[in-house]
Amino acid sequence: MAHYAFLDADNNVIKVITGRNETDTQHLPEGYADWESYYLTNSPYSYADRCLRTSYNTINNEHRLGGTAFRGNFANVGGTYDVTNDVFIPPLPDDGEYTLNESIWDWEEQEQ
Repeated sequence: MAHYAFLDADNNVIKVITGRNETDTQHLPEGYADWESYYLTNSPYSYADRCLRTSYNTINNEHRLGGTAFRGNFANVGGTYDVTNDVFIPPLPDDGEYTLNESIWDWEEQEQ
């Protein structure tokens, strides 16, 4: 099982779904290079501009089961995708002042 994030034109995460494992290519319909392109054109979210795989087990740039971290964090609706660094960044909290910690790709509250 894998998870996929749908992004709008500004790289905001608008939906996350559970889908086929990216290595399950034997079930991938003909004409598609990967599951990301399949889901982008064959889901209720085909209005999205992009679909990318995201790792449910990656949090703060670490894989919680000891595997390899993938794209910084599991994608969250309201979060963003950083194209340059190929990472998902969680939504900015509403209260307080925060800075982005680029080693864990998450927000840290600034000391007052």
